[in-house]
Amino acid sequence: MALDRIDFAILDTLQKDGRISNSALAEKIGLSQSACSRRLDQLEKSGVIEGYHARLSNGALGHRMTAIVHISLSGQFEKSLAEFEAAIKRCPNVLSCHLMSGEYDYVVRIAAKDLEDYERIHKEWLTAMPHVIKINSSFALREVVDRTSMGIRPETA
Repeated sequence: MALDRIDFAILDTLQKDGRISNSALAEKIGLSQSACSRRLDQLEKSGVIEGYHARLSNGALGHRMTAIVHISLSGQFEKSLAEFEAAIKRCPNVLSCHLMSGEYDYVVRIAAKDLEDYERIHKEWLTAMPHVIKINSSFALREVVDRTSMGIRPETA
């Protein structure tokens, strides 16, 4: 889908306020409500907008520790990757998981209540994952940036 400046304005506004009403969005962008609704529907159907979410505070929910975990598998065979990825998706403490190039196969971000809770996650989940041969954990001291939005603007020629 080719995006124009109006689409980018819609996306930028929604990144800042995903709960904005269609009428407020239309007014802000300078469209009629029906035109805004059609564009929004197209952005959703085309997959540019993947969904709408509430941003929760891990700390307020008792998860005050973030672990960054580097995981190596026994090999990067399609079956091994698929089995590991299916297992990691079931772990409720996993916030994100990325297949990587380089020294480790995956980088995983995990929320834990404390070090004892992380040890439980490590024992019950991470070491039990299929094909895992190495786990290297680091603990975040402080969060500096955790964006839910990115700077978007129309491409200029």
